[in-house]
Amino acid sequence: MDLDFTDEQRAFTEALTDFAKREAGTRQLRDTLTGGGQHSHHQGLYQKMADLGWLGVSIPEDRGGAGGGMVDTCLFLEHTAYGMLPIGGFATSAIVAGAVQRFGSAAQQETVLGGVAAGRTYSIAMSEPEAGSDVANLSCRAVAGPDGSYVLNGQKTWCSNAHFADAILLVARTGGSPGDHDGLTMLLVPTDAAGLRISGIDTMGGREVNDLYFTDCTVPADAVVGAVDQGWWQLMAGLNLERLILAALMLGTARRTFDDTLAYVRERKQFGRPIGSFQVLRHRIADLATEIACCGLLVYRTAELVDRDPSRVLPRESSMVKLKTTEVAKEVALAGMQMMGGYGYATEYDMERHVRATLISTVYGGTSEIQRDIIGKTYGL
Repeated sequence: MDLDFTDEQRAFTEALTDFAKREAGTRQLRDTLTGGGQHSHHQGLYQKMADLGWLGVSIPEDRGGAGGGMVDTCLFLEHTAYGMLPIGGFATSAIVAGAVQRFGSAAQQETVLGGVAAGRTYSIAMSEPEAGSDVANLSCRAVAGPDGSYVLNGQKTWCSNAHFADAILLVARTGGSPGDHDGLTMLLVPTDAAGLRISGIDTMGGREVNDLYFTDCTVPADAVVGAVDQGWWQLMAGLNLERLILAALMLGTARRTFDDTLAYVRERKQFGRPIGSFQVLRHRIADLATEIACCGLLVYRTAELVDRDPSRVLPRESSMVKLKTTEVAKEVALAGMQMMGGYGYATEYDMERHVRATLISTVYGGTSEIQRDIIGKTYGL
């Protein structure tokens, strides 16, 4: 793919870069925004970006957005990740917006799509203690009442951003038994709903994910997104979006990690010269740079395919881009820590944060093992 972006896209990324330098360009600024790295999202900063019209990059114009495509979304994700802007709520919000745009009612689209553009955040809940990679095994149940409302009971886990989201796109079982693909339904659940308890899970990355406990939590009939019992197939239709979002984020993180490493090996001296001048490190830098360049081509080639036909599901391409980019980002971060020695492990530098962010990227959104399995199946294996 020719990565010759339009003048408008280049101006957009330049504006994002300038904003990131101004708002989060130093370690001190980032620590202030994130509580020393404990929080992935700063709503005040997020609102500034909403006011600039940036959060609606892929939201249709009639819903308050800019009407951009997947290439534009990937540019936004890559450059905000590179700038280390703490807007962790955007990725899950964009995934929810995509599902609502494809399957939601006009009222849901107005609320959610307009909400994303205006700076509100959303979360999505699929995983359960016994249903991680095997999503079809979920058992959290939504039972329809005589008035059409649904009563929710069960547990979700590893739910990113639920603790500050306005609402959660819940995938619950409305029919069938655990293991069945049919019988799953998407419902929008406000985070302040009675009967919902959100409990944070302590992780290496600070406060990011949560357990959700539903106890006779009631939502109205119009909470259903799309068709009842068709949630699995609706999830499959969103694979392009979810996996590209995660890949674009890790592309930006990989680039930032590489640049931080490069700056260090150019300046750090041992045996009378910069350590980057030694062949062993110089060749490692060359290999990492090449891998990142390949990831960029893969991300934007896949994004271009999505923009050509947004209704087309790309299981092979979306799994490839997620697998390759997250694994490369992890490789770059671990190599960066190794090249920086003890300083790469110290919290004084950003490298240890890069390591934490990239390690988990090969797990969420479908592990690398699951992506490999999907790719293999597309070849008839």
